[in-house]
Amino acid sequence: MIWLRSLVYFVAMTLSIVVATLAIWACRPFMPFPRLSRLANAWGLANLWLLKVICGLDYHMKGAGHLRREGGYIVLAKHQSTWETLSLRGLLPPPQVWVLKRELLWVPFFGWALIPFHPIAIDRKAGRKAIRQVIEEGQAALDQGRVVVIFPEGTRTAPGAKGHYGTGGALLAEKSGYPVVPIAHNAGVFWHRRGLKKYPGTIQVEVGEPMDPRGLKAKEINQRVEEWIETRVAAMPQSPEG
Repeated sequence: MIWLRSLVYFVAMTLSIVVATLAIWACRPFMPFPRLSRLANAWGLANLWLLKVICGLDYHMKGAGHLRREGGYIVLAKHQSTWETLSLRGLLPPPQVWVLKRELLWVPFFGWALIPFHPIAIDRKAGRKAIRQVIEEGQAALDQGRVVVIFPEGTRTAPGAKGHYGTGGALLAEKSGYPVVPIAHNAGVFWHRRGLKKYPGTIQVEVGEPMDPRGLKAKEINQRVEEWIETRVAAMPQSPEG
């Protein structure tokens, strides 16, 4: 039954991506960026609803009040699953800019839908050039009141594992002075980083208090964020049964 429900959701998600992409590009010429962003958020929330209805997979979010609606801060989130790439689009304030690998823009429909929202698309092999791009384009987005979303681990990690926390987001915080909001979750327990199955249950999401980076070096910012996220994730259920 889990396989069947997961397959039905996969088909529904794929169709939602196609429909959302066509709607975004159709509306782009005459719809202002804030409204276009709300359209993208509606797609993220729709997928959360589909997951709950089809797969029995829900979420519980703690600390949502730390997410200011006006934007102008940096979100550094745990990366375990595809779930957070869908859900954060709907749960965070609409004016978002994501840091992502540029190859994602080449993915049919999904990548095309990202383009109108001006993501910071980096070449992960570019080293310091990629970091400079994150700082320069991230600063511009923050100055416009947008939320810059970064997965500091860069790639999805299995539950119980911890990837290397890159310093790009921390350097952006150090240079810009904008606050950092960490997000921890255990989505990988229910939606593995590889595979089709989505197990029923409730994903735990916790949003931390905004961190003021002024007076701190990137290394210290990164260390504080990593310790907070990993401590919270370790305290969450590590199996679908809890």
